[in-house]
Amino acid sequence: MSESTSNEHFNFIEEIIEDDIKNNKHGGRIHTRFPPEPNGYLHIGHAKSICLNFGLAQKYNGKTNLRFDDTNPVTEEVEYIDSIKSDIKWLGFDWEGREYYASDYFPQIYQFAVQLIKAGKAYVDDSSAEEISKMRGIPTSPGIMSPFRDRTVEENLSLFEAMKNGSFKEGEKVLRAKIDMASPNMHMRDPILYRILFTPHHRTGTTWCIYPTYDFAHGQSDSIEGITHSICTLEFENHRPLYNWFIQELQIFPSRQIEFARLNLEYTVMSKRKLLQLVNEKIVSGWDDPRMPTISGMRRRGYPASAIKQFATEVGVARRENLIELPRLENVIRECLNRVSIRVMAILDPIKITITNYPEQIDFIEVENNPEAPEAGSRMVPFGKNIYIEKEDFMEVPPPKYFRLSPGGMVRLKSAFIIRCDEVIKNNKGEVDHLLCTYFPESKSGQDNSGLKVKTTIHWVEQSSAVNAEVRLYDRLFNVPEPNSGEEDFKSLINEQSLITVTNACVEPSLKDAVHETRYQFIRKGYFCLDVDSENDKLVFNRIVSLKDSWAKISEKG
Repeated sequence: MSESTSNEHFNFIEEIIEDDIKNNKHGGRIHTRFPPEPNGYLHIGHAKSICLNFGLAQKYNGKTNLRFDDTNPVTEEVEYIDSIKSDIKWLGFDWEGREYYASDYFPQIYQFAVQLIKAGKAYVDDSSAEEISKMRGIPTSPGIMSPFRDRTVEENLSLFEAMKNGSFKEGEKVLRAKIDMASPNMHMRDPILYRILFTPHHRTGTTWCIYPTYDFAHGQSDSIEGITHSICTLEFENHRPLYNWFIQELQIFPSRQIEFARLNLEYTVMSKRKLLQLVNEKIVSGWDDPRMPTISGMRRRGYPASAIKQFATEVGVARRENLIELPRLENVIRECLNRVSIRVMAILDPIKITITNYPEQIDFIEVENNPEAPEAGSRMVPFGKNIYIEKEDFMEVPPPKYFRLSPGGMVRLKSAFIIRCDEVIKNNKGEVDHLLCTYFPESKSGQDNSGLKVKTTIHWVEQSSAVNAEVRLYDRLFNVPEPNSGEEDFKSLINEQSLITVTNACVEPSLKDAVHETRYQFIRKGYFCLDVDSENDKLVFNRIVSLKDSWAKISEKG
């Protein structure tokens, strides 16, 4: 029973549930389900649905089933089932052993079809898919009755059984509901209930050669499982009259379908068909490519599960479709990572510095792990005569108000000393090769009595202990916020800079012990995590998100 208070704010689904509990509908029982079709990997839109279904059950002391709507053996694979279960567990939800499959109910769903035939509510149609589509017509004018609509109950029963026994070819016959060919709702114009498919099923093998359509299997599966609130996305709103028609005609448990707006995110696509294209055409490396909106892709990129759940909560439950700005997701991720990420030093584009007056020895500098979390402690980082800094932190001819390193200029090295650039060494091409600098021993961080004032602190890595790493800089997969909005092929809108690979990065030696699922802030560069491609002799890091939204500035410039 809900323990809600009078001043608690409810979304519209919670209002429905609150009312049902108040009226003791179904004995106050709340039972939801998450019903993916195993024909692809889950994406962030599914994450919202997962959080909603499992979250409602948790809030109202109810239950949530995991049910695979596996009614189309042509597109379904065990790989997808395994990935879906892994994704749900990663998000922190548990179906507590209630794992079901629509295919478990095939015998019962078949009997439901027989029941409709006996009641004169279903018939076998010999028309082709094209003919059926033409007969349905358009919403503004009535459709045309099938010439097979008035077959007798006995003939329909005989033909339907023959379909089940494999007596006909694929496409030769279908079973249709007999409802209303004049309905303005196209889903009510004698929808198809069963079609013939000789593709072996991943669970039932060749036991069946006829399969129920999604519309016929989904609602009946809800009813069989005693689902009280069947929560779907808005594209199923027009399917609800059909959902309710089956309940009425079959006199089965009255599950209630409720629709909410799906999550649409900028700079990506959510269609499984399009995502599969990206994978099959090798535009991305796979379903778990860190640029993909899939849950497995986001996990590999380093998005925390807690951030995904927080984002789903903040987006909320709406009745109308809208496009969510990507910075909203990225800001939630930054907030989560800022609290937990260890600050480390990594140089992506190194330039060498020799500190001419530093002794020929390696010392250790204490560096805090996270200024936002003092309890995270500190670590000792090697420091010596030869170090690397970012090439962008030096300019030979700096513009006004440039406060990083330049000839004669001074900066502070993070947690270490102030240095001054004395000399620029160039190669035979006239390019800057390395810098000669002087350090001020009395300027050590935390013990500075040098009296020197500098305006900038830069990060560094000691040369001899530096570890080479590959760093993958991920960004938006598409160049435009809505790649589905125009007539252009969505693949032509791919952002060619969505992945930049840095192969010669130098990182501090503590990262040799980096572990998966641990996030790091590369100081001044962004948040990173270890990629699954990483090996002991080849570290690979993914950029999770930058420190700030660089695309906002780009957008402002037009």
